[in-house]
Amino acid sequence: MTENIWLVLAVVGALIIFALAIYAGKLLMQLKQQNVAQAKAEQERQAQLQKHDRKVLDSLLIIVKAMKEEQCEYSEGAWRLTVLMDSLKLTPTMSAEFPAIVELYESIKHHSILAERKKLPKQQRMKQDVERMQAEAKLTEQISLELDTLYETATAQRASISESS
Repeated sequence: MTENIWLVLAVVGALIIFALAIYAGKLLMQLKQQNVAQAKAEQERQAQLQKHDRKVLDSLLIIVKAMKEEQCEYSEGAWRLTVLMDSLKLTPTMSAEFPAIVELYESIKHHSILAERKKLPKQQRMKQDVERMQAEAKLTEQISLELDTLYETATAQRASISESS
């Protein structure tokens, strides 16, 4: 009788171990699927960030060209470039590499634009124009040098994003 009890206990123990092994296998399979899903989601997120940055870098290159060809004033270009550089997802600190462009932006960002500017009294508009021209005159040479570097940097980053896509 004692042997039967030990046999029953051994069979019950084996069944419990077998059930636990099946459950552990199921959990491992779920973990593997979850890891695959997370990796896929991360790849998709990176692809979206690259797509965003590619579009921003294309815009940066167009504005830099326009500034170099004097089709865009330095103050307007600095404003647009700084905002674009700050919107980059994969290289969010890019604007730190171009202090003159950022300095010009910082000196004019409080100025009124578009309809808001038209509402200003003439004297106030002229005051802002003088501030803008003084800031541009002070930083033109540095910005001109930074534009070449920015063009090269943006082109290289754009190429590296295209390669990794």
